[in-house]
Amino acid sequence: MRDDREKWARIRIITIGSIFGLMFLGVVARSFYLQILQHETLVKKADKQHQHKVDLTPARGSILDRNGTTLAESIHMDSCYAEPRRIKDVDGTAAVLAPILGVPKAELVAKLSVNKSFTWLERWLAPEVATRVKNMKLPGIGFAPESKRFYPNMEIAAHVVGFTGRDPNGLEGIELKYDSTILGNTGYMITERDALGRNISVMNTVIKDSSPGKSIVLTLDKTIQFITEKELAKAVADSNAKGGMALVMESDTGKILAMANYPTFNPNAYSRYSLNQLRNHVVTDSFEPGSTFKVFTIAAAIDAGVINPTDVYNCENGVYRVAGRTIHDDHPHSRLTVSEVIKYSSNIASAKIGFKMGEGTLSSYLRNFGFGARTGIDLPGESSGSVKKHLYGIDLATISFGQGVSLSTIQLASALSSIANGGNLMRPYLVEQILDDNGKLVQRFEPQLVRRVISPDTAQKVTRMMETVTVDGGTGTKAALEGYRVAGKTGTAQKVDQVTHAYSPSKRIGSFVGFVPSDKPKLTIVVIIDEPQGIKYGGIVAAPAFRGIAQNSLAYLKIQPNQPTVASAKAAAAKAAAVTPARLLEDEDTLDNDDQESAALGEAMPNFKGMSIRRVLQVMEKRGINIRLIGSGRAVEQSPSPGQRIRGTGEVWIKFTPSA
Repeated sequence: MRDDREKWARIRIITIGSIFGLMFLGVVARSFYLQILQHETLVKKADKQHQHKVDLTPARGSILDRNGTTLAESIHMDSCYAEPRRIKDVDGTAAVLAPILGVPKAELVAKLSVNKSFTWLERWLAPEVATRVKNMKLPGIGFAPESKRFYPNMEIAAHVVGFTGRDPNGLEGIELKYDSTILGNTGYMITERDALGRNISVMNTVIKDSSPGKSIVLTLDKTIQFITEKELAKAVADSNAKGGMALVMESDTGKILAMANYPTFNPNAYSRYSLNQLRNHVVTDSFEPGSTFKVFTIAAAIDAGVINPTDVYNCENGVYRVAGRTIHDDHPHSRLTVSEVIKYSSNIASAKIGFKMGEGTLSSYLRNFGFGARTGIDLPGESSGSVKKHLYGIDLATISFGQGVSLSTIQLASALSSIANGGNLMRPYLVEQILDDNGKLVQRFEPQLVRRVISPDTAQKVTRMMETVTVDGGTGTKAALEGYRVAGKTGTAQKVDQVTHAYSPSKRIGSFVGFVPSDKPKLTIVVIIDEPQGIKYGGIVAAPAFRGIAQNSLAYLKIQPNQPTVASAKAAAAKAAAVTPARLLEDEDTLDNDDQESAALGEAMPNFKGMSIRRVLQVMEKRGINIRLIGSGRAVEQSPSPGQRIRGTGEVWIKFTPSA
């Protein structure tokens, strides 16, 4: 019996020992798993339980023009926060901060009274304001560095660059289209919690994982953009129009050098403007082009072998009945060659050419020119416009002279460039390079051929026809440039009333499109004036802006004139006799021609002698003055003289001559 009891005692001891041994091994294994294998995971989980993350505004990369000029940047500013649990005198703290921060005292009291360890008081303080508050060393008041988007050129290229919200996510323009590229990694600040999860205090402004985004280099040229915006604003003002659009594109590549809308806005204060003012109408809006469309109708007909430039059409003395409708010409003609159809802008002859081509041929060519489809421009909200699927009877006639079809300004410029460059439709684009935060190249965008639309021979023939528009007798003589060959086309189109959906009896769109120099095209320029008052013809309201943009841009790009003309000889004789504002307006292209009231009246005239046109434009922009530019090369004469005051009644001009 005794042996049995001892035996069972040993068995129990061994069993209990084994159980405790296994339990010990389990504890050791669990400890090893938790302390070794799961160490980092549990530390992070503990941090989350004892810390609270406060997101800070991430830095965005810069947006630059093609010369490296900054159009948008993120600047570092201090944001003010409070730790309410550390503030004993809430009323006194609010009373001191309210006048400095510009925030009502009651609002600050409400923020300082919450049962939290952290709350924002005011974001993105001006440096002087932040310094004043810091110097006061108020208990429970701290600062965190944040980034704020800033647009140093204000209105210049506003619709292209776009703007950001407080997030700061992109809301329009390049800022929106390339938001994920430009936006950097979010930084954050850490606050501590107690065992119950309550916020205790802010740690020493610990910022983690904060890095700037990539920068964008545009094809845009700030100087040409400045020129374009100034000329467009003047054209809209002179015609008392509702608004306007203008575009400058490299004819061969599709690069956008300038894209302007008027009225414009300041992206630093975008909330003050209406949604309509914030829209980039160049890309988002479509309209009926009117007579500018005749260029593409005739190009299609010549390329298809349907007509020749020397063919003659009966223009019915200005009145033509077809399919129960009457087509009119503004200026009656009996018979015109195809070349003269462009020069005098005959609706009737264009309709007959459209009939001769037929629906299939015309429709195919128009779609090849890019009408009815988005161009793929790297901006948000692009309109596709519209071209009817089937063209019968009156539709075939009206679409031939630009009625019954809608397109955007970017489509019009892209299609026109295909004529300028010999027949190639290029994809228009704005972003040329993407750079990392160290300025190193990440990606480069090259010109992209969409397709060939017409033959080089056809393009040359149409170009020669378009040149007749700007010579004596043409509808676009106000677009002519001294010393350059200009190919262009005027347009005046009725607008569709948004209420009645019928053509408005009074609202028009005046336009001028073209490229220069037409013998070796460099720039394609489109100017659209929306609802001009009084005289509404594109050759009157839009052509002068085209001339201003072209003249000053060519001079800036150092593309020298090579075509002596009768007009230039007359201009030289007139200037030798007496230079007057009226004569300068007639014979010379200018930046803000004769717009003396918009010049900074009373401003001292700088000394421009010896400066290049590029440098003069930079000084004009910086000083906010508008000056007439005559010729090209280096500045040799100016009026008024250096140091004299600019007056509203005197001449304000600079004369340039080519460098030796």
